[in-house]
Amino acid sequence: MASLVALAALLAGVSQTYAQSAVTVKVGSTLQQIDGFGVSQAFGRAAEFRDMLSGDPQKQGLDYLFNTTTGAGLTIIRNRIGSGTTNDDSILPKSPGGPTAAANYSFDDNDRGQVWFSQQAMKYGVKTIYADAWSAPGFMKTNNNENNGGYLCGTPGHTCSSGDWRQAYADFLVQYVKYYSERGIPGLSNPPIHIRVIFTKLTSLQYITQLGFLNEPDYVTSYSSMQSGANEAASFIPILHATLEKNGLGNVSLTCCDAMGWNSQRTITQGLVSQGMEQYLKYITSHMYTGDPNSVISTKLKTWQTEAADLQSRWCATWYGSGGQCEGMTWASKIHNGLASANLSAYIYWQGVEVNQFQASSYLVASDGKTLTPSGRLWAFAMWSRFVRPGAYRVTTTGSVSSTGITAFQNTDGSVVVVFLNSGGSQQNVKVSFTEFTPAAAEAFVTDNTRSVGSVGATLVDGAVTVSVPSRGMLTVKLTA
Repeated sequence: MASLVALAALLAGVSQTYAQSAVTVKVGSTLQQIDGFGVSQAFGRAAEFRDMLSGDPQKQGLDYLFNTTTGAGLTIIRNRIGSGTTNDDSILPKSPGGPTAAANYSFDDNDRGQVWFSQQAMKYGVKTIYADAWSAPGFMKTNNNENNGGYLCGTPGHTCSSGDWRQAYADFLVQYVKYYSERGIPGLSNPPIHIRVIFTKLTSLQYITQLGFLNEPDYVTSYSSMQSGANEAASFIPILHATLEKNGLGNVSLTCCDAMGWNSQRTITQGLVSQGMEQYLKYITSHMYTGDPNSVISTKLKTWQTEAADLQSRWCATWYGSGGQCEGMTWASKIHNGLASANLSAYIYWQGVEVNQFQASSYLVASDGKTLTPSGRLWAFAMWSRFVRPGAYRVTTTGSVSSTGITAFQNTDGSVVVVFLNSGGSQQNVKVSFTEFTPAAAEAFVTDNTRSVGSVGATLVDGAVTVSVPSRGMLTVKLTA
């Protein structure tokens, strides 16, 4: 009897060891298009990155962010359009005297390091640069201050003795885009004007591809901020759209509204849709500080998560420990839920590289000025961004794997990528089959507590691939025909 019990236990163990889940990727069944994954270096962090790191450490920091072999392969950067009272933080630091007076714009060719950062990103192939304003200049607002909220003068219910500043704000934003367009040749900090003009006319190359005019309009704070609801935004969006068109920048896509959280942005979006704003916008954008993206917002526009971060923890590089907010596994789950449940087309973390800021985990790579340390959060992004490239489409999957989230994509080059996120305590063995796609080669990569995008085996037999997904880890498999 005892021997029978032992045999049964042995067989159960063998069965558990070799149990295999089945998943089918329906390559011809497409969902949302993917624009990419990215970071910001706003509020002078780009200048610090440039000036406090040099030589190999600086290159290593850029590699961690953008290199598709050794780093995360990020493909989006988010720049801040400054609205301050000094020349280094605004192209119009002083009021021209009224909304119809001639504006004395100036650009310092630096933009607190963001010109440099944009150029470096473009060298790695980054083509998506989102410029967003936290606020209009203070003299255009009801509180006459770029900080502490206040509304744009001239929006519904917000009149100012100085007049209606909506067109002036649109002109301000478009001028910022034009300054970047003039400097749109990678690697040349200040090319001759005739080269700039000819190159721009021939190729329409420009830095700014997406333009936003609000940041957290549902939040009043002591730094750059401006309040807005759907009605205020809807009174301005057509003006900004027309101003871009008038200046030959109609291919710059408008976004709205970078609200504090997903549910707040959902409410604003409902108001925008009801007022016909989808004809002017290309993207609905949100942050996650009061709610992560976990369901689809009702709009025909693409949706982006444009700022996300752990604002509570000290610096940590951990992949998985106790499920803390700074851990890579936590952020892998957030990205997965955004892609799979909210149909996000982009996910952007707050900051990329910071120097001597070990009190925070609001960025992905830390440096003491000499050594750089990537976080588990960086590698969470890498497991998608390095392999799922701009223009890819998420595709449908069927079947399930215990404690494991699955997202699948087809890139523009025809390759298929399947990303597994296993939150459980046991390894999961999976056989993946495909419809409307026959793989000829497969490669797999794993991230967990001991490996960061490390190469592992993937067995391809008769058009199906078999992989092992580690406990509390990720596995990405890329297949080519």
